[in-house]
Amino acid sequence: MSDLNRGIMKFKGADSPMAIAISSLLVLGAISFLLWWALQVAYNVR
Repeated sequence: MSDLNRGIMKFKGADSPMAIAISSLLVLGAISFLLWWALQVAYNVR
């Protein structure tokens, strides 16, 4: 069993490259959206 198949992601294929790519895209997308939103609120740039 891989180390990536432990913890919260306890399903078959949790350590597959596709699952890792999808989850990393979701995390990076959420971070970039929050940064964009924070800059819009803080500086009111249009």
